[in-house]
Amino acid sequence: MENKISVLKKWIQESKRAVFFGGAGVSTESGIKDFRSPDGLYNEKTWTNEHISTESGIPDFRSVDGLYHQKFEYPPEEILSRSFYQKNPSYFFRFYREKMIPLGYEPNVTHKVLARLEQEGHLAAVVTQNIDGLHQKAGSKTVYELHGSVLRNYCVRCKKFHDAEFIKHSEEVPMCDCGGTVKPDVVLYEEPLDGGILMAAAQAISQADLLIVGGTSLTVYPAAGMLQYYNGDRLVLINREETPYDKFANLVFHESLGSVFSKL
Repeated sequence: MENKISVLKKWIQESKRAVFFGGAGVSTESGIKDFRSPDGLYNEKTWTNEHISTESGIPDFRSVDGLYHQKFEYPPEEILSRSFYQKNPSYFFRFYREKMIPLGYEPNVTHKVLARLEQEGHLAAVVTQNIDGLHQKAGSKTVYELHGSVLRNYCVRCKKFHDAEFIKHSEEVPMCDCGGTVKPDVVLYEEPLDGGILMAAAQAISQADLLIVGGTSLTVYPAAGMLQYYNGDRLVLINREETPYDKFANLVFHESLGSVFSKL
């Protein structure tokens, strides 16, 4: 690993337009759980063999200790969809308040090092799939949030801004003073990504002289497809597990982001 770290340090020092592309693994080290992992956000208790269907081998998601806790009757992907939000906004916000507003969390070493690299003139941009705002909290200025941010919420009628605390402490469906519903500025399932953000992120990646990808399985599209815009020969992948892009990378770390960035 030390040899790889030396190469990465050299590439960063030589870089003037590096881009970091990150997923949920960036924030898990700040304590924000990823609901796609076995011990993730919605696995409040550990499911065991007694919750496995003997016929299919599939976890019983509706069991008391199931992957999706009994408290909620639907899987997260359904609750966090556009159609569910429109059909049952009260239930949506009940889930959203409890599970999707990561207030009180702090940037970790990865966020902080990336902010420093930007200040030193090596990093041009951060492209993130996360919605927690921790990159900006660490000091990063150029951040393209592909899936939006829980820190921004707008009235669907008058477009007035409301912060995350407003949503957190509201009851039922949050309402603006004008009588309009306040909707989080996050991309729900069944909603397209923001075209302007996508274009800006793609341009930054296409112009990068170094692309560092971390904390993402690279299986969620269209976000994972952003890598196709990279034209350089210094692609670095940092993820605990293998990804479909490992074979295309010039440098691969199957390590935690913290263990790599703490050495930078």
